[in-house]
Amino acid sequence: MTGSGPETVPLTVLDGDDRTELAVEPGRNLRRALLEAGLSPYAAATRRLNCGGRGLCATCGVRIREGPAPEHWHDRLADRFGYPRLSCQVTVDGPMTVELVDKLVWGSRARPESEE
Repeated sequence: MTGSGPETVPLTVLDGDDRTELAVEPGRNLRRALLEAGLSPYAAATRRLNCGGRGLCATCGVRIREGPAPEHWHDRLADRFGYPRLSCQVTVDGPMTVELVDKLVWGSRARPESEE
């Protein structure tokens, strides 16, 4: 890699009690990075039935605990109202921490801080 940027950035993935540390090339799509590492952002029912990362089905949602601010309009609305952000619409440009979401099909709203 040429230039002054890092060759990889850390991506921490939380899945229940499991924590996985990945090294991801900057500019990678979050959904693709997760799938290539064997970590699925999908529910069991949507692992095969999804839009393939085009931002249409809303089934690849994850909670971004540390990472980029939302840029895509859908991403901004999801963040604003407490829904998971679509991993297919997020670019890994720096260190990130994401949490895979337990869901039947689509992600659920975040619980208020008082309930956590």
